[in-house]
Amino acid sequence: MSTHARSPVAGWSWLKQAIHLGRRNPRAVFGAVGLLALVALVPSLLQVMAQSALGLGATGSLVAMAATTLVMAVVYPLLIGGVLRVIDAAEHDRPTHATALFDTFRAGGDGGRLVGFGAAMFAAYLVVFVAVVGLLGQDFSAWYMELLAAGTQNDAAAQARVLQDVPEGLGTMMALGTLAALFFGGVYAIGFGQVALRGRGVGSALVDGVAGTLKNLLPIGVLAVAAFVGFVAFALVAGLLILLLATIGGVVHPALAIALAAPAYFGALLVVYVVMFGVMYFMWRDVCGEEGDAPPLPPDRVEL
Repeated sequence: MSTHARSPVAGWSWLKQAIHLGRRNPRAVFGAVGLLALVALVPSLLQVMAQSALGLGATGSLVAMAATTLVMAVVYPLLIGGVLRVIDAAEHDRPTHATALFDTFRAGGDGGRLVGFGAAMFAAYLVVFVAVVGLLGQDFSAWYMELLAAGTQNDAAAQARVLQDVPEGLGTMMALGTLAALFFGGVYAIGFGQVALRGRGVGSALVDGVAGTLKNLLPIGVLAVAAFVGFVAFALVAGLLILLLATIGGVVHPALAIALAAPAYFGALLVVYVVMFGVMYFMWRDVCGEEGDAPPLPPDRVEL
């Protein structure tokens, strides 16, 4: 299946469509994304609980972080595939529900391919990260370990000192990392769509993801700028609303401040998640879609 080059304004179109995502079946789409967000929080919560209970130092925190990262490397691709399928069903007015998110965990749900694609992308991220750090950030690892140690000790003064001693080349490394993140973001969106919704194999999905991204660097750049501006504006409005609710509640009682502000915070976070997955879906559909936007292949006809 070929990929298509789109005009630069397609990036803006993907974002606009993502903002309107869920209008056909908001309960299924928002429910599925909300469940994904809750599941994705579990490893981080376990990491925080372990650090608090066991008093982990910098090395222990890194080990806990690595363990939770490995768990999510398996779980998260399954969740992404499930969300994309819920979104696709909603967009085509097919019956679906929020808990259909977990269908990818069942036998015959293409879980192996989804995890395989996620593992391939994770390995690619790691290789690029190590390469960039090795070339431009020789002192980054030591600096990061110092920052992590200061953070685990809750030492604000030590954190400030470490942040003032930024290693040389960090700015260049972050710039290259941003460009790499944009490229990988395109490959991630297109490739996951191919695996979850077209039944493509891992290798074919990677090829499609790379080809589709290279053909659409300009619209992806436009998307990145528009998304950044939109996110800043949304975060400002949401932040002011949350602050207002917390202030009003705080006049009565701190518990009321939390009760008013927390739903607004999580609601704003849910909107960001929905738009993010919507951008993934509409980018994939626009770059890889055929005339008539054919439905995914049945399980007995997908690639191995």
